[in-house]
Amino acid sequence: AELWDDGALAPLRERFQWLLQSPGVGLLTGEPGVGKTTALRSLTASLNPHRYLVIYQADTDFGRIDIYRWLARSLGVEPSYRRAQLWKDIKEHIHDLMDHKQVLPVWVIDEAQNLPPEFFRDFPAFLNFAFDSRSMLTVWLAGHPHLAQTLDRVPYAALASRIQVRIRLAPVLERERFTALVLHALKSAGCQHTLLSDSGLELLRQASKGFPRQAGNILHTALRLAVPKGFNHLPDDLLQAAIEALR
Repeated sequence: AELWDDGALAPLRERFQWLLQSPGVGLLTGEPGVGKTTALRSLTASLNPHRYLVIYQADTDFGRIDIYRWLARSLGVEPSYRRAQLWKDIKEHIHDLMDHKQVLPVWVIDEAQNLPPEFFRDFPAFLNFAFDSRSMLTVWLAGHPHLAQTLDRVPYAALASRIQVRIRLAPVLERERFTALVLHALKSAGCQHTLLSDSGLELLRQASKGFPRQAGNILHTALRLAVPKGFNHLPDDLLQAAIEALR
């Protein structure tokens, strides 16, 4: 619930605000488990619901019409089966939100690397409001690193030209930073004593390669192994057993 940040997320926080003040498209990439979704969840959680309508979508391995129909339902619009009418209805609703209610839709598309190529090609046309003179929708595309490479290809140049912000999250590889991350997580969970030795923390860092999700999986497994044994700490050999169990 309390996101750990030693300043590494400051560029993302700043640029997230940019796209609220001046709506547009942001691209957030990183390896699986690095914390992309967690960061965006934290940023959107603090938004005023009277000014922003947050729409989160992670089901992306579908046809482009299915994606737009999902968006329509999230906006409270009955989705048409015809793409032209579907676009018209969605865009009219977005116009109404912005012009009459002063509400900005913020559409977070997670696992965006799975979006169909057709979506990448026609999305710029969908984003065209009032002869392309207004931006009325903020979109965050979050996905694996190769998503950025895909969007830099010639067929998707129109979409790439609309991306105003590009951020890539990296794993927490530095020893001191990784230790701070783990201790923060344990403290947030209510732990008030030392669970891991210095060598255990290093073992965890190397096994997880600095990815918070993987570190969390190892710790959860180690804790489950420790409970039947009555341990009040996580010895290195038990941590190693948890690492092996997840391989």
